[in-house]
Amino acid sequence: MPQLETSTWFMTMFSSIITLFILFQLKLSSQDFPHSPTLKSTKTPKSKNPWEQKWTKTCLPLSLPPQ
Repeated sequence: MPQLETSTWFMTMFSSIITLFILFQLKLSSQDFPHSPTLKSTKTPKSKNPWEQKWTKTCLPLSLPPQ
């Protein structure tokens, strides 16, 4: 059974990786990305609800007078 020749594998893999890297860099450099992104407002619009102006008392068990 013949032995597999592996002496050229390093050069083949190395040149393939370098070629893919160069192609990827060229592909990315041809893209047009925005230089200064604008910030969007994250504030939610305030809605008018009838219960917003009213104050309601919360009665907790510890705030009750002792019996």
